[in-house]
Amino acid sequence: MPSQTPAGAVWTKACLALRHELGEAAFGSWLAQAALREAGGQLYLVTPTGVARDWIRRNAWRRIGELWAQHDPEGRILDLKSRMEFESDTGGMEIIAEAIEVMDPVATDAPAIAQMPPVRPTRTAGLQERFTFDSFVPGPANEFAHAVARRVASWADGHFNPVVFHSPYGFGKTHLLNALAWEAMRAAPEKKVVYLTAERFLSTFVRAVMDRSTTLFKEELRAADLLLIDDVHFVAGKQSTQEELFHTLTALMEDGRRVVFSADRPPAQITEMDARLRSHLSAGLVCGIEPADRGLRMGILERKLASLGRQGGFIAQARPEVLQFLADRFTDSVRELEGALNTLVARMGPEVSALSLDEAQNILRPHLRGAEKRITIDDIQKATSEHFGLRQADLISERRTRAVARPRQAAMWLAKQLTTRSLPDIGRRFGGRDHTTVLHAVRRIEALKADDAQLSRDLEALTRKLRG
Repeated sequence: MPSQTPAGAVWTKACLALRHELGEAAFGSWLAQAALREAGGQLYLVTPTGVARDWIRRNAWRRIGELWAQHDPEGRILDLKSRMEFESDTGGMEIIAEAIEVMDPVATDAPAIAQMPPVRPTRTAGLQERFTFDSFVPGPANEFAHAVARRVASWADGHFNPVVFHSPYGFGKTHLLNALAWEAMRAAPEKKVVYLTAERFLSTFVRAVMDRSTTLFKEELRAADLLLIDDVHFVAGKQSTQEELFHTLTALMEDGRRVVFSADRPPAQITEMDARLRSHLSAGLVCGIEPADRGLRMGILERKLASLGRQGGFIAQARPEVLQFLADRFTDSVRELEGALNTLVARMGPEVSALSLDEAQNILRPHLRGAEKRITIDDIQKATSEHFGLRQADLISERRTRAVARPRQAAMWLAKQLTTRSLPDIGRRFGGRDHTTVLHAVRRIEALKADDAQLSRDLEALTRKLRG
């Protein structure tokens, strides 16, 4: 249905308000995984499970309706469904492709008409269009994983099997697996590519057992030329599911098919997983994704900013100091980094280019994690003096030697980045210095760390230590 305002932009604005109103815990548990879908001209908010759908209907649906009406000038109607309901009612996701004949998940999502035959979702079910290699920003932290994913997606010979990408939450594993799947299907449309989350693998297997159709389940998965399972650690401790995954993995590898997994840690560390399965996962290529360094975070911000501008119909720009603040403040998760930028763009729109650093910090303050509030200037001074082999008293003294002045400037920069203290307040805590001295220190460190790799590493290490 043609529209002046993209539905995705409306939902993004609604999410920003909901995240603030519900809090990070509730939003992350129930709404973060919901996705906006369209079928037959109708818009749906689709949840991964029936439990999530029911929670949203009870606790947030009325507010979602208010926010949707507020931000959607087109007056479109938004409906709420679980993923199973959506696929059952519409015949699959909005992208039509070759089907894999695997039963839909699972008891909590079951449609009211229990006698209907199992739904067979498309092979693209669960994939997200925005997660492609074009939107993936490679850098030192992920360049090896990126290269491996590219090689697997090209169907090149001499590949390792299986491939396991691992990293903590928010480092880009799901993006990489989605991109790999899209590229593999584009490169070889005749081949069968199956992407499942581990939760979906579990639920479809349980449903197949209940329906006494495990043979069909096994045959369809083992016919895949490429099987990708996201968050495989989820099956750890679930004995029958681990057993089935082990036999599926063995069958595919013996037949020369390709298998790719992601996990939140290396297979050897998933101690609650069956030893045979853990051994098989460790036998191929185990590829870690490291935390994004500052340069990579800046690249992600720049690409995301351009994307948000295209979605909103304007050329999106931001002041360098604002982007630098985001890159230095949100170091633990790319999702949090992008979420902070989403907040600024949604609030300011095209005016984001005029946003000052102080204004950006004020906008983001309610969204910053509580850990930031626990970092004090005293914490920063202690950590900095220890890191550089000084006494804390040196940082507030009148000494101006380079060995003291540079760490003092670094500590002032950290105080500006990691606390909400004003420049005059920071100056007072550093021996009664004027706010212009603090401003000079912040600007000096900003200029130096772009070219001084050691200083950049020092600041990164101190930031991580202070955030625990």
